[in-house]
Amino acid sequence: MKSTLPVVAVGVAHQSVHLSSSLVIVNLVCSEGILIMKKFKLGVDVGGTFTDLVAIDDAGQTVIAKSPSTPEDQSIGVIKGLTLLAERVGMDLKGLLSNTERFVHGTTVATNALLERKGAKVALITTHGHRDVLEMREGLKEDRYNLRLPPFEPLVPRDLRYGVKERMNFEGNILHPLDKDHLAEIVADLKRKEISSVAICLLHSYKNAQHERDIEAFLRSEMPDLYVSRSSDVLPQIKEYERVSTTVVNAYVGPAVKRYLTNLESRLQEAGFLGRLFIILSHGGMAPVEEAWRIAAATVLSGPAGGIAGSRKCSQLLSVPDLIPFDMGGTSTDISLILGGHAILSADGDLAGQRIALKSLDIASIASGGGSIANIASSGQFDVGPESAGSVPGPVCYDNGGQEITVTDANLILGYLDPDNFLGGRKKLNYPDARMRMDQLAERLGVSVDEAAAGIYRLVNMKMADGIRIMTLRRGVDPRRFALLSFGGAAGLHAVSVARELEIPRVVIPTVASVLSAWGMLNSDLRYEVSRTLVGEVRAHAKDIAALFAELEREAHKKLSQWYSNAIKSVFSAEMRYGEQIFEIDVPLDGIDIGAADFAEKLIDRFHHQHEKLYTYALRDQEVTFVNARVAAVGPVESAMEIEGRSYPSSVPEPSSRRLAFFGSLQETPVHAIPDLPPGATITGPAILVAETTTVIIQANDVARVNPLGWIEVELARATQ
Repeated sequence: MKSTLPVVAVGVAHQSVHLSSSLVIVNLVCSEGILIMKKFKLGVDVGGTFTDLVAIDDAGQTVIAKSPSTPEDQSIGVIKGLTLLAERVGMDLKGLLSNTERFVHGTTVATNALLERKGAKVALITTHGHRDVLEMREGLKEDRYNLRLPPFEPLVPRDLRYGVKERMNFEGNILHPLDKDHLAEIVADLKRKEISSVAICLLHSYKNAQHERDIEAFLRSEMPDLYVSRSSDVLPQIKEYERVSTTVVNAYVGPAVKRYLTNLESRLQEAGFLGRLFIILSHGGMAPVEEAWRIAAATVLSGPAGGIAGSRKCSQLLSVPDLIPFDMGGTSTDISLILGGHAILSADGDLAGQRIALKSLDIASIASGGGSIANIASSGQFDVGPESAGSVPGPVCYDNGGQEITVTDANLILGYLDPDNFLGGRKKLNYPDARMRMDQLAERLGVSVDEAAAGIYRLVNMKMADGIRIMTLRRGVDPRRFALLSFGGAAGLHAVSVARELEIPRVVIPTVASVLSAWGMLNSDLRYEVSRTLVGEVRAHAKDIAALFAELEREAHKKLSQWYSNAIKSVFSAEMRYGEQIFEIDVPLDGIDIGAADFAEKLIDRFHHQHEKLYTYALRDQEVTFVNARVAAVGPVESAMEIEGRSYPSSVPEPSSRRLAFFGSLQETPVHAIPDLPPGATITGPAILVAETTTVIIQANDVARVNPLGWIEVELARATQ
């Protein structure tokens, strides 16, 4: 049986290989003396502080690496990280890339462009009289009772929003033809203002896209280098504001995403990569580069989506259907849910105040991470975050010029981090400076240094626990029946304490925890999704609905077959509502035969069931209105990873070292090297478990066990009493 174990960092010689604990040979020499080159799958996730890299060979063995990110050009950091990864498998960069079968990448380019408002100079072309939809939004304020709330600033200023003379009615019939002379005047103004990207969103174009296509064709003939995003291509469905906002976001981030991905693809090819680069999208699937930059708005959750893909794989490997993925990084913590082995998808995405109505994974992000800054407000209130030290200047202990105490500094003071063995010894932490700054903060608080550090640790844990409550309790889900899946660079330091705040009985820390997003990308399926609007009562329009699903399925399969040669699966869903409702709910249609004679009745029954599941009631005597059809063509990606079907005898290993750490008070604490722990090893806290990129804190009386995968599973003491 194949296994994910061991996770390795390998140096390979010709016939003899130096192996530290848990290492495996990646390139083998057969009896005839011929070098057998392994084939690899690579996953790369660019974060704010580090770029995470994972290589999995064709035997299922895993190699990981971390490299500093380069925000000025992420492709530089990617190439540097790949060079480090190549060294770890005993190859040069060209050797690794030329033997790579699949390369999957998660990027934050779109996310950063939106958060920092550093996207393209965008213009909007819409139907005459409708250019203010983007500013009017849905008529609601984020804080509706705040009379002093400043107006929302749209991505496109009013002088760059153009209303072109044309009109379709709601059935897609032309009321007024497109005025080509008026369009020419608009384009002349775009040229004068040096616009680099245009969003096209006309009224009712989801029913008839002819005018949008005509505008796009004219723009491309007049301005060949222009990035063009049209709503009938990005989101061809009802609801004007959602369509306008999503299309504008796509145009705003698209040029940056296209520039980055084109640059990265070129760098990889120069370095020896012969395959195809795939990008992880916000819905958890992946697509080739040209598709990713065409629908660039679908990459805004690219990195976190990899983490959810990895979480789904963990759920399968562990046979644990209900998980809370807990991803703590340097600046934020991402929280989501795996229910019954499936991730939750939503079409109500929102980032930096911008509505993005594309299907995406439901992820809550809170401003708590390793770089979160401890501060004392003018009122005297002590807080942690939301401000972050980021990667530059970073925490005080990083010795990059940071002057403000962060969560990472607190972990160092508490003894949870080893200043001489951070990132496997590749980076030294400045303990004296961190101690001095913590002393200054403690003096202002009137407590000891250890109490100040412990206060920071406790406060950030409470904030992250509150984030999990928002994701669970407010949705009617009891977190106590879930296991907490800990991943991300800082999660292992806090996961057990956060679980205790919520009475969650079990915490799981994979060996790939620090790079789970990159690892998860290699377990993502290829996916192409299409949607279309058809508004009408289900029974009256049953044949039209079935025909629409069949048409969308053909369209999705045709597109995906350009990238994928194996059997393709179809995933159907619909957005539906009761006749008098003003909002729709997403209804999964798995298990329903779209072409069956009783299709309409099963569709209606599935809607009632979903409505009851979400809101505790169903109005079965009311008519049900169909609004949007969605079809995802999915190309399943094979994985070499399986869990071994055997058990291991329990053992209590001796610690590799001891150090002073804070568990209520400073005490000598056993330290165990995770790579040296065999399956079956059992450790009772307090204890510290360390690997090159992960540190796990086990609190007093909690029990950590190593499962057959080599992963750490922690049973909290409260749950075992």
